Amino acid sequence: MNRHSSFDPVTDDIITALKKAVGKENVQTDAEALELCASDETEDLAFQPEVVASPETAEGVCRILRIAWENNIPVTPRGGGTGLSGGALPVCGGIVLSTMKLNRILEIDQKNLMAVVEPGVITQEFQEEVEKVGLFYPPDPASRGSCFLGGNLAECAGGPRAVKYGVTKDYVTGVEAVMPDGTLIHHGGKLLKNVTGYNLTQLIIGSEGTLAVITKIYLKLLPLPRYRQTLLIPFASLEASAQTVPAIMNAGIVPSALELMERDAVKMAEKHLSTTFPSSDAAAHLLIEIDGNDISTIEKASEQVCEIALKEGATDVLLADTSAKQQELWDLRRALGEAVKSVSIYKEEDTVVPRYNLVPLLLGVKEISKRYGITTVCYGHAGDGNLHVNILKMDMSETEWTDNLDPAIEEIFKLTVSLGGMISGEHGIGYVQRKYLPLAISETELDLMKRLKQVFDKKGILNPSKIFP
Repeated sequence: MNRHSSFDPVTDDIITALKKAVGKENVQTDAEALELCASDETEDLAFQPEVVASPETAEGVCRILRIAWENNIPVTPRGGGTGLSGGALPVCGGIVLSTMKLNRILEIDQKNLMAVVEPGVITQEFQEEVEKVGLFYPPDPASRGSCFLGGNLAECAGGPRAVKYGVTKDYVTGVEAVMPDGTLIHHGGKLLKNVTGYNLTQLIIGSEGTLAVITKIYLKLLPLPRYRQTLLIPFASLEASAQTVPAIMNAGIVPSALELMERDAVKMAEKHLSTTFPSSDAAAHLLIEIDGNDISTIEKASEQVCEIALKEGATDVLLADTSAKQQELWDLRRALGEAVKSVSIYKEEDTVVPRYNLVPLLLGVKEISKRYGITTVCYGHAGDGNLHVNILKMDMSETEWTDNLDPAIEEIFKLTVSLGGMISGEHGIGYVQRKYLPLAISETELDLMKRLKQVFDKKGILNPSKIFP
């Protein structure tokens, strides 16, 4: 058991109280349930909780947290378990509070272009439901088929469409949430404007489950674009692909997606999917999508993109002219993470810089990799400067891996910050990145964040051992 000395154990009496609070069918202590909630998608880490509670209502969440607060027991909120920074790992044991049964779409308000949902709704299922009535929810994480909207808020998820449409925080207009002591709070609603006091909604977004447990979400929607075109553009060099990104944006074109994939990532995805893709031997590819409601405008923008890419060093331009071909390309892109991680023991970093600094970041990462003898595979949301750097152990000895990994990561992060960037764009700090946080923010900022945590959670029971070094 991973219980931390700062907290008290989950006793039989507490398990009985939890069953009374939310129903015995919603409280699990069997080995299978505990093992399932011991890990997420972060490397091979596992920390077993003492009990899993899955409330069906906001009042159930309140009851669980009151029990935990009164008995000094840590609580780790958990969504779909797709996190990549260890945010849902029950590092200190205690209670895992699963939102899987808080999974209702409460309302799709077509008149106001708003929706009200619970945190356990799967992102893709929500997107598909609003599209049925001609509406659009843009945030599009790679794990959208299994991640929960509540987890998207906790990490402020982004995805490929962020370059044009923004990230999760740009679509949340209000939340209902439960404080660590079990108090229910409500902030915002179906409002496009609201400066009535501090913006507690935006404070909770991206707080990685350390401040409150979200139980209801108000989301802004958009009209669904009628048309889209998808381009796959191969390049002879990684540098040429990266320098094409600001060239496209500076021409006044705003794609709905602008993704970069280096050759090794594409090759690993081909093997993982047992298929082949066009020009897969190219050093790098840009996957570009342009959407809108005027097909002639989209076609003109696509032609401009082609001209710019060829001028910058593209070797070809491939148009996915059917929805099936578009889906095939996006299946490739969404498979990259799983494909790369299937090859070797790995560490994934989530760097983000101003997009014009993507070239020096990429070149710097490769130089650092060479110096430390490590393998890096890069891909990501080039349109918003968000580069996922996967560090693979491959055939390195255990000693080499142990000795070189942390210094290499630290250098990559120092480079990122020197380029005006930050050490996480969308995956969060969580458990695995917290020791690097002082590289990116000052002592003053760190102290302020710690004091905010103390205001919300003076006992420190909610998702402990996350974010802060």
